[in-house]
Amino acid sequence: MNQTAPTLDPGASNLSETRKPVDPCSIVIFGASGDLTSRKLIPAFYHLFKENQMPSEFRIIGVARREKSNETWRQELRQALDQFSRTKPVDDKVWQEFAKHIFYCLGDITDPATYDRLEKLLSGFGNEALRNNILFYMATLPSQFGLVAEQIHRAGLLHKDNGKGWQRIVVEKPFGHDLQSAQTLNTELTRYAHESQVFRIDHYLGKETVQNILALRFANQLFEPVWNSNYVDSVQITMAEDVGIDGRAAFYDATGAARDVLQNHLFQLLALTAMEEPVSFDADSLRAEKEKVLSAIRCSGDLAAGTAIGQYAGGWQGGLEVRGYLEEDGIPPDSRTETYAAIKLGVDTRRWAGVPFYLRTGKRLPRRVTEIGVLFKKAPHLPFSQTDTQELGHNQLVIRVQPDEGVTLKFGSKVPGTQMEVRDVAMDFLYGEAFTESSPEAYERLILDVLIGDATLFPRNDEVEASWRVIDPLETFWAGTAPHLYRAGEWGPKEADEMLARDGRQWRRP
Repeated sequence: MNQTAPTLDPGASNLSETRKPVDPCSIVIFGASGDLTSRKLIPAFYHLFKENQMPSEFRIIGVARREKSNETWRQELRQALDQFSRTKPVDDKVWQEFAKHIFYCLGDITDPATYDRLEKLLSGFGNEALRNNILFYMATLPSQFGLVAEQIHRAGLLHKDNGKGWQRIVVEKPFGHDLQSAQTLNTELTRYAHESQVFRIDHYLGKETVQNILALRFANQLFEPVWNSNYVDSVQITMAEDVGIDGRAAFYDATGAARDVLQNHLFQLLALTAMEEPVSFDADSLRAEKEKVLSAIRCSGDLAAGTAIGQYAGGWQGGLEVRGYLEEDGIPPDSRTETYAAIKLGVDTRRWAGVPFYLRTGKRLPRRVTEIGVLFKKAPHLPFSQTDTQELGHNQLVIRVQPDEGVTLKFGSKVPGTQMEVRDVAMDFLYGEAFTESSPEAYERLILDVLIGDATLFPRNDEVEASWRVIDPLETFWAGTAPHLYRAGEWGPKEADEMLARDGRQWRRP
């Protein structure tokens, strides 16, 4: 069933590439009984199999502590797939073929005997490629990454270079909780694997619209001449969520909005927006340009004026009354963890000198939306009267990452009539309307990239460390600051609005 994936549009210049075929391999999932496996990983592998993008021979082995047979685990995964598959109903014939490749390995990841059983299972498949080509997916706590790496190395399953096959490690965010822990984590992983074998997965980078930032900028001559401080007034990047902490009290209260979203998702969006054109679209070239941007980020000199954090209180959202953060189950009544963070940043490069980048993220905001808004400077002279243009704002290019993926261009146009009245209008491009092809889930794209060894969409360790170097001073500053309250269903605390008002600007309304 080996098949190469379709190529991009040949007209897309050097963005076009043909995928390599996937080698026969085994996929080992540690922490296989968790939600990530049933909600994201198995649906992703199922759809890759359905679309003939998995290798001709492969095995998926789940490692977890709960006692169950291969068949029991397959039944559980099928029930989950009925709920979480992006295509419904699930094709039973395809599932039956797919399920033959799924196996279960009972064991505690802290017990060395678990890895010996895993090695025996892999060796028993009778195919040397299935024993030597292995993707290790660590769907576990970050504190366990180093332990798992050590044990799979001890069991003879992970090598930096043994001349036989390949081994790759996938780890989920968070990649540490500060710079020091990120460096420690990387040291633990690279003690047994090369940096090139470690894939840090940020599912946002697998979204079609995020990848379209590259196509939009570098496959078109239209935008590049104005993509700089001569024409751009400011950039706003927003990730708003309308939900609360969704039962993740222990994780979220120890993490907060800045560590959970700013350090990874939004900094990666900023890097893609602000980076220079790479010499090619191979992994090293693209990631090197992103790292340059992240290293050039500087915070506002006055953190009190250039940042704002908040915590949602009870309120009304979607017609329902919802609890405040301190009333959520498992949250200490005196918690100072922020559920909203807004920061003003600069990028110290010639292209972006003087252009503020405003980033914000929060929970219990009015709607779920992620977008990048590039706001252009107003024309230096308008030959119209003030009355003619009183409703005219900044030209804007808005890249919507979710939920309605697409691009909007806002510009001034004459209102039909006998008078000269100019008003903002919008020109929309929507993925769902422009293409008949359905977009794959982010995990499908990213997992396939790992299988073929393409690290382009995976943050390199120096990117992670550069991000933490920005976040750490903010966390230190906020440690002595109580977050401002905002009601559920509002766009954050008023202090975030005041942050932009001091610059003579305001947040665009998504």
